[in-house]
Amino acid sequence: MFRVLSFVAAVAVALSMLLALSQPAAAHERRNLGPYQLVVGWLNEPAFVGETNAVDITVTDTRVTPAKPIEGLEKTLKVEILAGGLTAGYKADFRTRFGLPGKYAADIIPTKAGAYKFKVTGKIESLDVNEIFESGPGRFGDIETVTALQYPQAVPAGADLSTKLGDLQSAVDQTRIAALAAVVLSVVGIALALRTKKA
Repeated sequence: MFRVLSFVAAVAVALSMLLALSQPAAAHERRNLGPYQLVVGWLNEPAFVGETNAVDITVTDTRVTPAKPIEGLEKTLKVEILAGGLTAGYKADFRTRFGLPGKYAADIIPTKAGAYKFKVTGKIESLDVNEIFESGPGRFGDIETVTALQYPQAVPAGADLSTKLGDLQSAVDQTRIAALAAVVLSVVGIALALRTKKA
């Protein structure tokens, strides 16, 4: 009897895990376009600065039950990723996700924390697509900094290091100019002193 109960419990756990994995991530936005449903967000949530990630999109045809995954969209859909208020974005192609029909990813390494937009354009079968998806509450998450997760010591972000290096280089350049000016003034002073002594 114990073995039967253990087997039933194991099957129940396996089925619940499969059901959970088959559902789209909660941190994604669902949108219906005609007969199609798009589920869009970050492939890895939460999403962090400097970490490899991707725009994740799942497209299904809702005219049938269960909804049918739409394949071949890596050839017809594109995405432009915009950070914050920037107007020129990063253009990326979608790739298929192995063994997951109707699921696509466009790879990116976000370098700035904050809100992002995904502009998805192209075609789903005969339907023209020109949609903007924005990060935020009830949709998908903003890009976060990794500082809060770092232990035992926070490491400065690459942009911060670049700024500090630029400041240091500027200080070194100013010191070189001041040292060169001092050498020139010293040489001029010695030359004047020698000239005065000869006179």
